[in-house]
Amino acid sequence: MRMTVELFDSIINTSQDCVFWKDKDRRFLGVNQAFLDFYGFESADVLIGKTDEDMGWHSDPEPFKQDELMVLSGNSTYKVHGKCFIRGEERDIIASKRPLYDGDKVVGLVGSFVDVTDVLKRKRGNEDGQVMYPIAKLRKYPFFDRLVDEVSLEEILDSLTGILSRTYVLKFVNSLIMERQPFTFAMIDLDNFKFINDTFGHASGDKVLTTVSKGLAEYTDGFGLVGRFGGDELLLIDLEHTSKEDSTAFFEKLYEDSSVLRVNMEFENGTAYITGTTGCASFPEDADNFADLFGMTDKMLYIGKNKGRNCFTVYDEARHSDIEIANLARRGIFTEMYALRQAFEEVDGLENKLLAVMPFITESLKIRDLFFVGEDGRMKAVIDLSFDEDASDIGKFMDRDVFSENGIEVVQDRAPVFYKALKSNGFQSALVARIRHRSKVYGYLVCAVKRSLRIWQENECAVLYYLAELLVDELRRF
Repeated sequence: MRMTVELFDSIINTSQDCVFWKDKDRRFLGVNQAFLDFYGFESADVLIGKTDEDMGWHSDPEPFKQDELMVLSGNSTYKVHGKCFIRGEERDIIASKRPLYDGDKVVGLVGSFVDVTDVLKRKRGNEDGQVMYPIAKLRKYPFFDRLVDEVSLEEILDSLTGILSRTYVLKFVNSLIMERQPFTFAMIDLDNFKFINDTFGHASGDKVLTTVSKGLAEYTDGFGLVGRFGGDELLLIDLEHTSKEDSTAFFEKLYEDSSVLRVNMEFENGTAYITGTTGCASFPEDADNFADLFGMTDKMLYIGKNKGRNCFTVYDEARHSDIEIANLARRGIFTEMYALRQAFEEVDGLENKLLAVMPFITESLKIRDLFFVGEDGRMKAVIDLSFDEDASDIGKFMDRDVFSENGIEVVQDRAPVFYKALKSNGFQSALVARIRHRSKVYGYLVCAVKRSLRIWQENECAVLYYLAELLVDELRRF
């Protein structure tokens, strides 16, 4: 049999190891499907032409760089231990690499790696003892009833959280599809998990994962199972609430009435408010195969993140069938800023400029209106001209250029007048940017929403800050 491109692709993409190949400058040329799945990429386009350092995968990239330079000099490496970040979590990997030749000349390298984090944890005895699914519970499901006599519980469960491991939660899903068993498939992404790890430490991140996993497993006991997809992403399989109406009611109760999500969690060095974003779809109502089901769920998760996170989205064909992730993400933040600046510069006058950029602001930040607070202390809406409130003490709490909070209570003591303006109009979350040149403050831009616990993302803060910078020159003229 001749080795064709199609045959090579088939072989490389059925490997469970993460495979990659690079040029002589250590820039990615290609990766296999397991690699894409490991990092959560839809395609290799995000990394082609980039190095490990460009991707920011390693807390200390130098050992990996030296390792690859040695391979490019004609040497091979085998099963070298290292660490890399995946979805905000530092994971242990074992990698092997060898040079690629064109004749006698080294033109690049090829490598592969596997994730051994859970294996090492078991060897080190670092398990917390949390087992959410003992054998007796798993036997209630035909797939696991057949499996537990052949495979150890240690292999079936994730070593940290005690819920199903990635391998076996996906095998369980596929078994349900083969058996034509209706179920709802949900992916839950913990919001700002990297921030928790970076701020409070990885032990606190582990506590979040174990606590939320335990809560979800207990909440779905008797009708569903929970697994860890990777990092801070969890999968939930619900065999009871399989219609859109039932799924919506289930997640409404989970988000509003349970103590699983939207909870304060205390660590040794601080406290964090834990939330999650969920996307879900049902088999066979929404999709009759795993690929389509997973794609729909991932799409719903993306929509939830795009809405500001801390929410759930249930697939609805009438609303979501024509939505493509590529369209949602078609404009990066820099493209958005460029378009915003063009609209800003096409018209004259403060009011006209704010009106011109409103389509970009509402689309980017998912808000209905934008408010401007001038030096007179009046808070006025850009579109709703009838909105005019006193916010004269806004500067008392704005000791930095951007303020973003998922609640407005933090401003109540320092700026009671501004707080009253927000509260009396039903606003519950706010993002504020200061319009400043050196020590001179010319005003403030305010995004306020009536949704509680709105999480403002970094790119949203950057867009409002950028608009505030554009307004400086306009306001300095007067």
